[in-house]
Amino acid sequence: MKKTFQSFLASMIKLIRKVFHTLGEFFTKVSSFLSENLGPILRRVGYALTHNAIVRTGNNQLILFSFLKIHVTRKMRHAIYGYLFIALWLVGFTIFTFYPLLYSLYLSFHEAYYNLEQGVITTFIGFDNYINIFRSSILLPLFSSYLGRIIIAVPIILVFSVVIAMLVNTPIKGKGAWRSIFFLPVIISTGPVLNELNAQNAITLPNIQESPVIDYVVNNLPDLVADPLLLVINSMLLILWYAGIPILIFLAGLQKIDPSLYEAASMDGASPWMRFWKITLPSLMPFMGISIVYVVVSMSLYVEAGGILDLVRTHILVGAPDSAFWFGYGYAAAIAWVYFILMVILILIFTALTRERRRKHA
Repeated sequence: MKKTFQSFLASMIKLIRKVFHTLGEFFTKVSSFLSENLGPILRRVGYALTHNAIVRTGNNQLILFSFLKIHVTRKMRHAIYGYLFIALWLVGFTIFTFYPLLYSLYLSFHEAYYNLEQGVITTFIGFDNYINIFRSSILLPLFSSYLGRIIIAVPIILVFSVVIAMLVNTPIKGKGAWRSIFFLPVIISTGPVLNELNAQNAITLPNIQESPVIDYVVNNLPDLVADPLLLVINSMLLILWYAGIPILIFLAGLQKIDPSLYEAASMDGASPWMRFWKITLPSLMPFMGISIVYVVVSMSLYVEAGGILDLVRTHILVGAPDSAFWFGYGYAAAIAWVYFILMVILILIFTALTRERRRKHA
């Protein structure tokens, strides 16, 4: 039985090698064919683009219209090559992201609705949409709940990510498998999956509802603090799902630390706790900002039932539940911009705190 399996395995390996060898020969022939047939044509096209009445190049100069001469340095040439590589992304970003962003800002100052014949019809109303947001009895609790949840959840995620990254960074067997396990929620945490988990009450810790912590929070803390804290406790597993990418970021940071620093600190009598505060944490501070931006943006973009983004979608599709104020595209755009400004403020606050701590350690 063992010999049969070994022969089968050897034949499979031989077959795989043959397949890869055939593919290599095929791509080699294709590459040589393209270089022989398309190479001269591309060289002629390139020469025509750089030697014509409008643009000419030569002697480290870019000549436009035969009279405007620009000295091209090596740094400028590298910058041009870089912009050429990202030109396709810049075009896509401008069309599909930057223009809609500006258009939503334009709509936030207008009373907007859709007409089948004329399209979106707008009427300028100034800051009325923003004033109505702060008058709304529905939006203010949602914004306060969002702020409280982010303020509580981000430190939890960062601490959890640092701890797991340090554990995974230790010399253990199956380190790659552990990385995959902690990164797996990032892959499957799409909107429909999270909504289904939320519908089945699978994003909370088992038996958390019977914990005395819940009673203590409800009975002893004010609602402004208790509501976000309860939301975090009841969604603990969902929050920890956002730790996948920060774990990889901190793991990369840990692998950049010179082991000789730990050896020198150990010889000087530093304990593991002191080595963490004096070497590990200051070395990870540059990676905190990236992790904070990812966590805040990811948590803010999650569309939960009854949340702010769900309310924005409701305003766009069927109108606002609060009929005392105007609803529609302009009102939804104003909600989205207030939400975006709050998200940016939170990112700036968290990054400023980590930057201040870096200065103290410097």
